[in-house]
Amino acid sequence: MQRRDFLMRSLALGCSAAAAPLVTPVAMAAAPWDTRLVVIILRGAMDGLDVIRPHGDAGFAPLRPGLGGAGDPGALDLDGFFGLHPGFERLHPLWRAGEFGAVHAVSTPYRDKRSHFDGQDILEAGLPGLQGGGLRDGWLNRMLQLRAGLEPEIAYAIGRERLLVLSGEAATARWSPEAELEVSANARQLLNIVHHDDPLFRDASADAIEIAESLALDAEMAEQTDAMMADSPMMEGVSMNRTHVKLAEFAASRLRGDTRIASFSINGWDTHAKQAGGLRHRGAALSDTILTLKAGLGEVWGKTAVLCLTEFGRTAAENGTGGTDHGTGGAMLFAGGALRGGQVLGDWPGLAEADLYARRDLMPTRDVRAHAAWVMAGLIGLNRDELEGAIFPGLEMGAPPGLLR
Repeated sequence: MQRRDFLMRSLALGCSAAAAPLVTPVAMAAAPWDTRLVVIILRGAMDGLDVIRPHGDAGFAPLRPGLGGAGDPGALDLDGFFGLHPGFERLHPLWRAGEFGAVHAVSTPYRDKRSHFDGQDILEAGLPGLQGGGLRDGWLNRMLQLRAGLEPEIAYAIGRERLLVLSGEAATARWSPEAELEVSANARQLLNIVHHDDPLFRDASADAIEIAESLALDAEMAEQTDAMMADSPMMEGVSMNRTHVKLAEFAASRLRGDTRIASFSINGWDTHAKQAGGLRHRGAALSDTILTLKAGLGEVWGKTAVLCLTEFGRTAAENGTGGTDHGTGGAMLFAGGALRGGQVLGDWPGLAEADLYARRDLMPTRDVRAHAAWVMAGLIGLNRDELEGAIFPGLEMGAPPGLLR
């Protein structure tokens, strides 16, 4: 048995299952770029037509009589044509500051079957489809594979569930809010005595102590983030004990150091019924998350890009239960000081029946992968051949969309 294998198995007995993937001593290494990228997967298919409402389109109100149509007074005007769902109102100051925006009428290449599982796999793999057995790694991991010599802590997959978007051959680090490992002074002495004459056990114990110390360092960094956020007026109203806030807080604590990429997911965006209340709750969760990132990152926020992606959009018309069904075109939300917020980008296709995809969904006018690719080109310095070939196979990036400052 290899010493590292023994350590992994031993620690799994003494800490939560969620902590086991973190059994890697923190050895930070600077990346050859200074910007930060946060990718948030909105699982369940966010209704972009409700979050970023096209009030200026005459076809919107008839399709959505109960979901924001007829100039819902609760919506916040953005640019005279689009309005922001009231559940996202705490992000409106970021919009005015040019640090929050959206891209409308986008999607992955996935079409027609509208399965959450397949849609999320294609989104995270960054591939044009499911054929060919290519779902082995994610597009963020393939990007890391193009840059040699990076330590795992350059990129963090955060949360309980596996994230395909950061999975692959390139080493990355993982963390969950339940990850805890403590080794007391007495326990260290006992480990030294018991394992002194056995190199395998002795070295494994030394690694366990090193990991415990690194987790303690993480806790100190989190405390610093707490202090920064406590002084920030934008944190008023944020539910500090919620899981999504803890994920954002940890991400901010790492990204202030040498970590350059963080990814996690927020669930619950599948709104088949009673969408008005459900989307308000999800809007509060995403607002908490983005505001926590901004407050926790401090000055680093100015060189950070946050991309919020979902597997597909929802039907243009609301259904009979006050919700919407699985659709095609939707919206990508973005935030961060490295991006040009205060705008809704995209080629708007219109909502007349003849303009809809299959006469039921918002027509996608651009591949959402192109926007992620242009952000990575500007932030990380990747060239077009790398992005259209290795990272997003089959992608045509098109012209720059105007996301970057």
